[in-house]
Amino acid sequence: MHGYASEKSSHLKRLRRIEGQIRGLQRMVEEDKYCIDILTQVSAATKALQSFSLELLDEHLSHCVVAAAQKGGAEAEEKVREASDAIARLVRS
Repeated sequence: MHGYASEKSSHLKRLRRIEGQIRGLQRMVEEDKYCIDILTQVSAATKALQSFSLELLDEHLSHCVVAAAQKGGAEAEEKVREASDAIARLVRS
């Protein structure tokens, strides 16, 4: 079971809201809205995705990585490397 399983419903609800924000951006462009207004909405959607990413990462660390660390060995090393790589990707984005 994945670390986010207990929050799956909440995560899906959040992602649907973000999807709605993106559709709103498309609509704004189609309706020739002011650039700054569109950029403000892009910033809000970006922040929502970043917030979701951090929550998912936290759940991964506290569930998957901790469980692997308790077992030790190669699986633990792999989970730590995966988490480290994910953090690096988030920092670069």
